[in-house]
Amino acid sequence: MNANEWLAAFAERLGTEPPTTEEFKRILDVAGEAAHSSERVAAPAATWVAARAGVDLDEALRIAREIGASD
Repeated sequence: MNANEWLAAFAERLGTEPPTTEEFKRILDVAGEAAHSSERVAAPAATWVAARAGVDLDEALRIAREIGASD
């Protein structure tokens, strides 16, 4: 099972849609920013925090980049 298949099955079980290709790219961008400006373990937690906050992915990426630039 590849990542897209796994995400589709996970989303279905949760009663939602999997991310679009563009959303998936943004999710990885947010995770990458968190991982590169702190520790790798921040990546999944950062995407969870953004989702929990209900923040648009572009806004989450902007904020993550701001934090990374302030280092």
